[in-house]
Amino acid sequence: MEEIRAQMSTIEDPRHPSYVKYALADILIIIMCGVLCGLDTLGDLVIYAKSKADFLKETFGIEKIPSKATFSRILSMVDGKQIGDVILDVLRERFGTMGEVIAVDGKAICSTARGENSHKALQILSAYVTDSGITLAQEAIREKTNEIPVFQEMLTYLDVESKVVTADTMHCQRETSRRIVQKKGDYLFGLKENQPSLLADVRLLFDDIINRDQWESCLTAEQNAGRIEKRICRKATDISWLEVHKWPGLRSVFAIERIVEDHGHHSEETSYYISSRDACPRSLMDLAREHWKIESMHWMLDVTFSDDSCRFLSENAHKTLNYLRKFALAVHKHFLSASHKNSSIKASLLSALLRSDYLCDILRFL
Repeated sequence: MEEIRAQMSTIEDPRHPSYVKYALADILIIIMCGVLCGLDTLGDLVIYAKSKADFLKETFGIEKIPSKATFSRILSMVDGKQIGDVILDVLRERFGTMGEVIAVDGKAICSTARGENSHKALQILSAYVTDSGITLAQEAIREKTNEIPVFQEMLTYLDVESKVVTADTMHCQRETSRRIVQKKGDYLFGLKENQPSLLADVRLLFDDIINRDQWESCLTAEQNAGRIEKRICRKATDISWLEVHKWPGLRSVFAIERIVEDHGHHSEETSYYISSRDACPRSLMDLAREHWKIESMHWMLDVTFSDDSCRFLSENAHKTLNYLRKFALAVHKHFLSASHKNSSIKASLLSALLRSDYLCDILRFL
């Protein structure tokens, strides 16, 4: 536990020394423990800290419990980026950054939209290793910009070498693709109407039955409770005719057709993709499907931590808690996997709240 305190002590204290009543490391440790227990409000955090005062003193040497106002003030002042860097160092040292795929996606925190700017909620763009569940980077998206330049700026410091970077169709941009390839990574993007001429040419190939001899394909099928979903991936074997588009590093063009039969209801949908990774249809389909994991992580933030309804006046508090919540999800995921516990993350969070020994096991696991 001393190692955790040492790591938290590296974070710069923004307060004037004359106003310091509680050590910053103590406050951050209490917040971290609360998040690892699934708490999502400061009121709950204060109740938790007071009820666990003996545990916090015995485990971390914390003598005094701060007030709700103190927790709120620290979350508004502390450098969230520094906390994110400490968290990333802890996770890298313990779990590595295992995984081939980095998924990039933005998430709006709906509770930050207020008054006349109700449509201007704070958005956070995350780069997420889909296999390990580690968030490598995150950036706030300001009101007068969007995800595209923020992602491109993120690529200036994000290590993508030998990785496949996935993102939704908004990021299917020549400049984004160029930056990824330049850093010796690969991209895999959905293709839609934001690239109309390229989409039209790709559709022409896959929609024309005459061109079937220019495809490689694979088929997968899943059945669950009367629902059958088939996926057919078709990869173009010759894309030299797309050179006119001058797309950086383009090596694969493919389409995934989803056919669903659900208790008498039939649906079909075809999605198109481009990638700088040259692989077989099955591998490309698997890589494309990896992107849902970051969407699942964002869904977990809402379901588990009420991320969308969490109300703070400070943008910095939202960003800091967002880092900590992603940290908690990753830690519980790895803890459950390593201990072979047949339990959900939600149940694991509850166990940490109710049982101090369970929380200690998680902290020692780090």
